[in-house]
Amino acid sequence: MVRRIDVTGVGGTRLAAWEFTDPPKSGGGAEAAGRGPGVLMLHGLMGRASHWADTARRLSARHRPVGLDQRGHGRSEKPADGPYDREAYVDDAIAAIEQLGLAPSALIGHAMGALTAWQVAARRPDLVSALVICDMRASALGAASQREWTEWFRSWPVPFATLADVRKWFGEDDPTLERPRPVRGEFFAEVMAERADGWRPVFSRRQMLRARETWVHDAHWEELAQVQCPALVVRGLDAELGRAEAQEMVRVLPRGEYAEIPDAGHLLPWEAPDAWYGAIDPFLRTATASG
Repeated sequence: MVRRIDVTGVGGTRLAAWEFTDPPKSGGGAEAAGRGPGVLMLHGLMGRASHWADTARRLSARHRPVGLDQRGHGRSEKPADGPYDREAYVDDAIAAIEQLGLAPSALIGHAMGALTAWQVAARRPDLVSALVICDMRASALGAASQREWTEWFRSWPVPFATLADVRKWFGEDDPTLERPRPVRGEFFAEVMAERADGWRPVFSRRQMLRARETWVHDAHWEELAQVQCPALVVRGLDAELGRAEAQEMVRVLPRGEYAEIPDAGHLLPWEAPDAWYGAIDPFLRTATASG
């Protein structure tokens, strides 16, 4: 069962938060807090909260997990003029924690969502009990990376005639792929919507580039070092975050831990869901129990 809860982000932006569990018998929005420690899950660039449904359902026996469609994504508002900077994403996440009554909340973030999560933890330690960082680098990616993304977006054969075409292109035919990744095709099928001329992304690629532009040129080690809660850095063996950088992130984090998942890449929570859950569940149990 899925339940939507509306959140007001910075500048009055309407955001959609989602519980992928049975609603509480007592009903309510923020008053539903208290069914276990809160967990806010933040997707990466181009993602959406529904990508976290399996993780949320697994966690729901001991936690209150909520996924947030971040601005420009999913069912949340996509303001034409933004803002889509780091400040806006961090402030939105803080607003979600407070309005949903999740504090002190564990934060689980994938890619860009992980950066937002550790920036929230650094700025508002009173709101965060634990942190899970999934495949996000702390080092600057640089201008070349942004140019590559711009060209990649231009290569999309939009509109797609069918969802099967979406799955095939992102899972097999995308020239940036080194080998077929069916899970990637499923991931992108979930962020498409049918329009009059075919299937198109639910987000604006222009807005995605604007959001990425605000963090891709900078390193984020200083904020990582300010995270005081227990933090778990998780990477797949074939992920974008390399082992050496991940282990340096663990060293920089005051209370950092490390987990590595074989046979998984950037989309490791969906490529290896059992191993992913096996890594985060014991960490969250201990971290949220100790506060």
